[in-house]
Parts: sequence; structure tokens; C-alpha cells
Amino acid sequence: MISKYRELFNAQFTEKKYQEFKDDIASDFNYMPTFRLGETPFFISKELKNQLIEGCNEVISFIQKEDFKLLTDKSLELNHKVSKEDEHTTFLAIDFGICEEDGAVIPKLIEVQGFPSLYNYQINLYDKFKNHYSFLNELTPFINNIEPQEYLDILEEAICNNHPKENVILLEIEPEKQNTKIDFYYCRRDIGIPIVCVTELIKKGKQLFYKNEKGDEILVKRIYNRVIFDELDLRTDLKLNFHFSDELDVEWAGHPNWFFRISKFILPFLKGKYFIETTLLSELKEIPQDLENYVLKPLFSFSGTGVIFHVTKEDIEAVVEKELYILQKKVNYLPIVQSPDGKVKAEVRVLCVWKKNDAEPTLLCNLVRLSRGEMIGVKFNKDKDWVGGTLGLFER
Repeated sequence: MISKYRELFNAQFTEKKYQEFKDDIASDFNYMPTFRLGETPFFISKELKNQLIEGCNEVISFIQKEDFKLLTDKSLELNHKVSKEDEHTTFLAIDFGICEEDGAVIPKLIEVQGFPSLYNYQINLYDKFKNHYSFLNELTPFINNIEPQEYLDILEEAICNNHPKENVILLEIEPEKQNTKIDFYYCRRDIGIPIVCVTELIKKGKQLFYKNEKGDEILVKRIYNRVIFDELDLRTDLKLNFHFSDELDVEWAGHPNWFFRISKFILPFLKGKYFIETTLLSELKEIPQDLENYVLKPLFSFSGTGVIFHVTKEDIEAVVEKELYILQKKVNYLPIVQSPDGKVKAEVRVLCVWKKNDAEPTLLCNLVRLSRGEMIGVKFNKDKDWVGGTLGLFER
């Protein structure tokens, strides 16, 4: 998208350099991420940046509606409801596919999540790229041109809310087995909070405790929640000493209810040039004749689970809980990133933080996924290069 930097990067790129870049990431914790690391950043033009910001602001305007909670209460009825919900989400991730429409480049909203993403990993990924391509210092992953320390300060405020670090925990299901654990490691290092498995929490009355490395029981005052409920529901082997629906004397950094409220559940409500025609299956008047132009998605799954890309009439008829699925028009992803052997598709996730007393979220950083497959995701990109997780860089 910015030809100057694309040409510079591709001229300097070698497989040896890519391996050194990966080794640099692995050296921080003697651990190589299990997801594929994209070879290149995505160089985002000012025009595309402005479109992404405009699209995000339209999503945010909908979330700010006075009746937003009323509109999305059904999402909690269909799932889990946790007490002490705050006024608004703490984290917001807005995903856009970089598409082509009427011969022009345009971002199209693919998904929106009221849930934290790889906030700590992405800022460190920026440093790793700069270590190996010095000219990248001229660019920034930050949408509002802040500096890395300011980014970390905002993130720390959102996660900790001024509580002592030992009383704030990152909570996950068996964190050592998660694909995203590199982000947990950076969070522990850069923010300074412990990583705790859901099975390690101890409930006493309305309070939760965990044991530190010395074996002392430490009170939990705030939870940075990384638990996905559909994974938790499937893990019948886990023995928890508490339930998320319990009345607990604890604050949430990323209250679980927002995972359901801000999700694919809101896509049918969104109308405009950056949004895709989306219909709740229970609201579908008739099955379209051109199903090859649609994709069927469950509302609340994570990481592409349950998505049917080649939809048939039988697939739609077989869905029992039709209020839990959407039928979405396919979009034309534009191969846009020039690799050594052809062009690659891209999806940009804008990472936002909504401070407790702010009227709206702050657009901060981003995450990019590159793909050569028909969809963004690991199973569509096996044995391919110049695909995987990376970040977008903007001109300062």
C-alpha cells in the first residue's frame, strides 16, 4: 500500500533474516509462538488508515447508543451472565478485511469483539521488526502517533485500575496450553501481573484468592479476563472452585458480558459502506438462491470455529438454534501485499481501549493477519509462506 516501504522491505528480505527475526522473538522467553509469524508488516496508506478510522467510529457510534444494552440483552440470555457489569467494555477489537468494491480498495467489517486481543505481544512485535529492518523506525503501529511507553501506560491503567500488581491477575484456561501464551508472557513482564489458571482460584465467601510462587494466598481484586466461555463449556474435565455467575467481590478488566454483547450478534444491526449484509438465521425470510455468495457463522464461536464457507440449503435447514447463527454475504478480499511470488490478502484488527471514565474508546494499535487461502485462518493457510500474524505500520 505504501510502495516505497514495500520495495525497501522486499529488497532487504531473505529467509535467513526471517529466521533471525523469529529467533529474536523466541529469545525473550525461550519460546516460539505456535501460530505462524508473518514475514512482513502491512504498510498501510493514509487513505486506508482514514477509512479504518471512519469504519471504527461508525461501530463505536452504534455501541454508544443509549439503548445498546437493551438491544444486546438477548446475547446474555443465550449465553452466560456475570454480575457487576460495568457501563461499557474495557477492550474493543474491530476486524476489517481489506477488500475490493467497484474497483476501489475498501475495508469491510468482518467481526467486532468486546474482548482483549494480543495487546502486549503486538507492541513487542513492532520492536522485533525494527531490530531487523532499521528503516521501520520511520513508521508506527499506533493509530494516534503515541509513543510505546504511553501505550503501555494506557494498557496498564485499563488492566490494573491502580490496584497493586499482585492483586490483579491474568485469568485463562490452562494458559500454558494456549496459542496466545506469548501475549501472556509479555503481559507478565511488561505490566507485572501474574498468570493464573481458572482451576487455581480459591473461593472464600465472595472473595477469590490465588497462591503466589511462595505458596501464600493472595487476594484477587481485579481480573484481566482471557477466558472464552465456549472453550470453558467444552472443558468438562476442569474442576473449578468458583463459577463465573457467582456473586464475587472482584473487578473485571474486560467484563465477560461484553464478549457476548459486542460480537457477531451486532453485525445484523450495522448498515453502511464498511459493513457487510448480515442476517440472523431466525430472521431469514427465504434461503438465497446464490448461496455460493454467502458464509454461515455461529454468533459466539471464537477463532473461526463452526464457520461454513461453502454453504448449502441443507446446512441452513440443519441448524436447530437459528437465533445463534448468521448468514453473511461474502466479500471480495483483495490480494494487496506484494510477496516475492504473488500478492497476499490482509485483515486488519484495530485494537482499542476504553478507559473507565472516557466517553468513548481510544483507537490505539493494530494486529494484521495475512492469507493466501479463501479465508483468514490457520486451516486455510497450511504450508504457505508470507501468511500469518503480523502488524500494520502507518506513516508518522
